[in-house]
Parts: sequence; C-alpha cells; structure tokens
Amino acid sequence: MLKTLEEGLQAWMLPGILALLAVIASYTLYRLTLAVIRHFSKRRTVPRLFLDAAAKALGLVTSLLVLRATLNGAPDDLLLLAPVKQMVTLLLILSLTWAAVRLTSVIGDVIVLLNPVLEGQWKRARKVETQTRFLVRCLNVLVIIVGIGAALMTFEPVQKVGASLLASAGVGGIVLGFAARPVLSNLLSGIQIALTQPFRIDDVLYVQGEWCWVEEVTATYVVLRVWDQRRLIVPLQWFIENPFQNWSRNTTDLQGTVFIWVDYTMPIEPLRQEFSRLLDTMKQWDGKVATVQITDSNEQALQVRFLMSAPNSSQNWDLRCAIREGLVTFIQQHYPSQLPRLRARLVDTSPEFEGNANQPG
Repeated sequence: MLKTLEEGLQAWMLPGILALLAVIASYTLYRLTLAVIRHFSKRRTVPRLFLDAAAKALGLVTSLLVLRATLNGAPDDLLLLAPVKQMVTLLLILSLTWAAVRLTSVIGDVIVLLNPVLEGQWKRARKVETQTRFLVRCLNVLVIIVGIGAALMTFEPVQKVGASLLASAGVGGIVLGFAARPVLSNLLSGIQIALTQPFRIDDVLYVQGEWCWVEEVTATYVVLRVWDQRRLIVPLQWFIENPFQNWSRNTTDLQGTVFIWVDYTMPIEPLRQEFSRLLDTMKQWDGKVATVQITDSNEQALQVRFLMSAPNSSQNWDLRCAIREGLVTFIQQHYPSQLPRLRARLVDTSPEFEGNANQPG
C-alpha cells in the first residue's frame, strides 16, 4: 500500500510541477494584462465596469482552464487522475457561474449609468432603474440555478438519478409548486410591479400608517425607509393585494392641511391675513395653493382648515408644522379670549332654591 502510494506520488511529481507552473504563469499574465487594460482605459466606461466587476472570477476561470488543459496532457494511468479532473471541472463550472453572476449584476449599473437623472426626467430615470434592478436579480437567480444544476451533473450518480426524476417530474412539480408558492407568487408579483410601475425607487409611499421612501426592490420584497430611519420590509405580493398611497407617482408636490379649532367669536379675516403673511416667509411654500376655510363646527367651536402646497412631502411636513405653530402663537397673542372654551350653565338645585322658585311673584 505504501509502495503504491509512493509510486503514485512520484508519478505525480512532474505533472504536478508543470501544472503549478502553468497556473502561476497564466495568472501572472492575466494580472499583467488586466493592469495594462486598467491603465489605458477610463474608469466609468461600460467595458471597464464589466471588467472590474468580474476581474477576480475571470482570473480564477483562466487559472482553472489552464490547469484543466495541463491535466488533459498528463498520463492516463496517474493515480486519482479522474477525481482530480472532476474536481477541477466542478470548480471551473462554479467559477464560471460566479463570473456570470458578476457580469449580469453589473448590467444594472451600466443601464443606470446610461440613463442618468437629468433635469425634468427624474421619472423616466427612476422607472428604468426600478425595472433594471428587479430583472437583473431575476437573471442572477436563473444563472445560479443553471450553474448549480451543471455542477451537480458532473457527478455520475446524479446523472443516473436524473432519469428517475424525469419519470416523477409531474408529481414532484406539483409538490414543489405548492412548497414554493410564496416565493413564486412574490417573483410573479415583482414582474408585474416592474412592468406596471405602481412605484419606483425613491418614490414616497404611505404604507400601513408609515410615511416612507422606496429604498430597494429585491426579487421577493421591498425595503422601505421610514422617515425616522427605520426599515420596513414588505413582500412584493402585498403591493398587489393591498391598496397603498404613492405621494410621488407623477409629481412630488403635495398639498397639506392644518386644522385649528377656535371660538365662535373669532374673526376669520385676521387668521386669513396672518396665514398669507406666514406663507410668504416660508421657503417650503411653492406659491401655488393657499386657502382658508371653515370646514366644521360643533356646539363649542369652529374648525378652520388652512390648505397649502409644497414641492415634496418632506417640505410639506415642515411647512405644516411651522404654519400651525405660527397660527397658534398669533391667536395666543392677539385673540386669547377666542380660543376654544367650554360653556356651562350653573343651576342651584338645593331645596331652598326650589321652594323659592315655586312661590308666586
């Protein structure tokens, strides 16, 4: 046994050294070529983006290809030559899958680079980015599935099992369909969202009582950044089955309201003048909408609505808070007696009072 192992190692000495030298030489040549290309190319060009994304994976592929070619020239009677070739082939398939994933991932960056956000065209740019990011992720999933399948097919037992699997593919497909229903439904929902565009990246949404921005769209869920920097993770299927508000679907400008309750004796014209004065001092106001209306009343007070507009949701929120503070301060300083009050009538229900009340005259 030891003698056979020793003879096998001696037989591997020359092919092993040749294979090692070939791999080192090929990888060195690859790194030199890569350095030259990077030196004479611009950093933000399309070919350079693809090259930088897959540089490490392509280096591994080059080395494994050279190693595979070297092993093909080795004597067939070498000890464990077949398992070594199979292992190299497996690593080559996995490295090719890695390179393909890196190359497909950079497609999104290239499309976004070729469609910059120009003035007045932000809607188109965000639409392209949302569709591209989702489709690239779906393509990555497909590449990984194909790569894993090709890697498994290098093992002979898996190839033999393949025939029996095909025979039971109908039942297995049904079972797999039920098991993967949530994942598949999210993938199909994502395709529908990518095509119909109910929202895009950076859109402002109002979801489940939260004011948030679309930060990331993956293959199965959406990451929403809430106004207080929390992250809300929502499955894609939820957006297909539930209504939600998109505050920047076509334009980002919004109208906001401030409601203030005042007494019936409060004159409205001074409030209207103060509201106009405050808006003129606010940089958040876009100058489009400024309306004062009495929208409700009850037995105690009047409800006054102040309607205003702003370029986006963030400025709209700041504008509403500032206007509310200014109006309350104005009423406190100039009309403190007109603040909402509770009126009550005091009635003496003591027996003496009732007796006097019953006496004539």
